[in-house]
Formats: sequence, structure tokens, C-alpha cells
Amino acid sequence: MKSIFRSDLFEGRVAVVSGGATGIGLSIAEELASLGANVVLASRKRERLVPAARGLAEEYGVQVDGVVCNIRKRDDVESLFDHTLERFGKVDFLVNNGGGQFPAPAESIKEKGWNAVIDTNLNGTWHMCQTAANKYMLQHGGKIVTVVADVERGFPGMVHTGAARSAVINMAKTLAVEWASRKVLVNCVAPGIILSTGMHNYPPGIAENSIQRVPLKRLGSCEEVAGAVLYLLSPVGDYVTGETIKVDGGSSLWGESWPIADVDTEGMVEIPPWPEQRWPQYALKE
Repeated sequence: MKSIFRSDLFEGRVAVVSGGATGIGLSIAEELASLGANVVLASRKRERLVPAARGLAEEYGVQVDGVVCNIRKRDDVESLFDHTLERFGKVDFLVNNGGGQFPAPAESIKEKGWNAVIDTNLNGTWHMCQTAANKYMLQHGGKIVTVVADVERGFPGMVHTGAARSAVINMAKTLAVEWASRKVLVNCVAPGIILSTGMHNYPPGIAENSIQRVPLKRLGSCEEVAGAVLYLLSPVGDYVTGETIKVDGGSSLWGESWPIADVDTEGMVEIPPWPEQRWPQYALKE
């Protein structure tokens, strides 16, 4: 998808993108690079970082670094921003795209799985936001955009990420107020069902079935999510803070993702045929 923004819009700017080596994060990084920004990609997997960084740098003629970083670990995050500031001298934009989850009914989620998702999606995002602010943005201003999830109606089937992403949305609202006088803008983008590399984590056919719950009757693309992020980072978004933009084809307005069982005459609830029949291999995954 060709960018709708002018080619030199972010010339000389510096952006850090977590989870930037694949999927939505890579699309965001590519659009930033195509518009002149120097980009630091952060990911846990070096084998993805190296080709992504090299490819973007060669394609767009900007500086692109790949830094191995586990956002759960505060020391890793500190090192990420130390590297960025040493290399470029500033951090204009932070895009929090790093995260992860797995589908499972609430009663099947083990403590290890719950903690892993909360630690990545909530604590990891907090580490990134606070570190970027303390090391640079509170003194110089900047913009933070976090990619979350469509959680307005809850998140049946993934209660852990629903809880974490809802907390991040509230955190963005809070930081938007606390940091407004420092010229730090904090927003979120909430994708719906997006056709991306992350689809391999879900059962076969889930994408096709999900289309029936989307009023626009199609899946979204990584580039469409990237466009919303770039809108907030661009000058057009200079008067927007504390907001969450949905990129979901209207799916938050209509449709269901969780079967509701009827109550029989004895007052006993019939358990919905969710994970056994719909996503059997994910019922007990941590």
C-alpha cells in the first residue's frame, strides 16, 4: 500500500518500534522509514531483526537498527533507549507494538500463562513508556502510540490480554494528562481482526470464520493499522491525546465471538461447546 503521507514527512525523526520485525510492527516501521524516519526495531528474536533492519535500510536509505529486547525486562528496555540515544541523540516517537497472548477459556488459564501475558502486554508497555519519558521525552516532548486490542465489550476467550490491554488504554489516558505539560502525547490504536503473521498462532479457519462478525465483511491489513498509527504521529495528530482509535471494520459494534449457553429447567448451565469443538488444541495452552 502506497503511503498517503508526503515522502519527507518524518525526515530526521527517530522512532522506536517494539515488535517491529514482523507483522503490524514491521508495517509501521516500513511506513516510518519510507517517510524519512530513522528507526530502531526492538524484538526478542535476532533472526527476525537482522533481515528486517537491513531490508528497510537498503530500501529507503535511512538508518535502521535492530536491538534485541525483551520488554518484560527493565534492564533490556533501559539498554534499548540508551542505544537509541547514543546512536541518534533523541527519540521522537515510541510505538509499542510488542505483545502476545493465546486463546483459552478463563477457567483453563494457568498462573504461568496469566502472568506471562500480563507481564508482556501491561508491564512491558509500562517499562517502555516510562523509560522513554524519563530518558528523553519529558525534557523534549514526543509521541507514544500503543497497539492494543478491541476490548470495549470485553475479550471472551482471552481474558488475560483483555485485562492487560484495558489497563494499557487507561494508562494512556492517565499519562496523556500527566505528561501534557511536557508536550508528550499518548494514544492507542486498537486493531480488529487483522491478516498478519500473527495469524499462525490461531486455529486454522479462524480468520475466515471471523469475517462473519465484521460489518465490512473482510479482514483488515497491517498497512491499515500502520496508517492509523502514522496519523497520530503526524502533525495532523498534534491535538489528539489520551484517545484510542479502532481499526476494526466495525466489529466492535456488531457480532458475537462467544456462544452463550441456555440455562435448563434444573437451573444448571450447559457449558458452551467452546474450546472442545471450536479451538480444541488451545484449551489448556499456557
